[in-house]
Amino acid sequence: MKIKKNLLFFSFTFLLYISSAFSSEKPVSVSLGDKNAKVTIKVFSSLTCPHCANFHKKIFKELNNDFISTKIARFEHHAFPLDLAALNAEKVLSCLKSEEKKISLLNEIYEKQDFWASGADINSINSKLFKIGKNHGLKDDIIQKCISDEQIENKILNERIMASKIYSIESTPTIFINEKKYEGKHNYKEFKKEIEKRL
Repeated sequence: MKIKKNLLFFSFTFLLYISSAFSSEKPVSVSLGDKNAKVTIKVFSSLTCPHCANFHKKIFKELNNDFISTKIARFEHHAFPLDLAALNAEKVLSCLKSEEKKISLLNEIYEKQDFWASGADINSINSKLFKIGKNHGLKDDIIQKCISDEQIENKILNERIMASKIYSIESTPTIFINEKKYEGKHNYKEFKKEIEKRL
């Protein structure tokens, strides 16, 4: 994406600007866990962000085993795409209806970030996302439909706009535990302590 990086950035910024007309729509997120859990963890991230992938890979699996599956905590992934590649990855994620399947795809998107998040152009990146989507039962025509869907695009971009307004997101990942910003290290031991403080 070296040559076309600036063009992609300006195109993405324009999309973000025009999507502000849809700011009254309900934000989109991927969630897992009991809605009535004592602890809610909100992660605002861009799917092309290496720090986001690192946080997810180091923390989510153990978090799920210890707190989410036991209905103590609820996990929410909130889309905050920083470029067109991340936006399209979010669109592929939205193709799935089941939250469990979305989480499974989210895990693979982060695990294989180095594989898909770079390429000669956005079409090259999309082709890699198609391959990942197939691993989760998504056919090419369905993925293409989601990527081309303006309504899905507006909802994702609206979530970023709302996050900026409500949570003052300046970088990714930004994590909140029960609406309090987590400022600690990105390792499970430290993160677990913050959760246990709220139980």
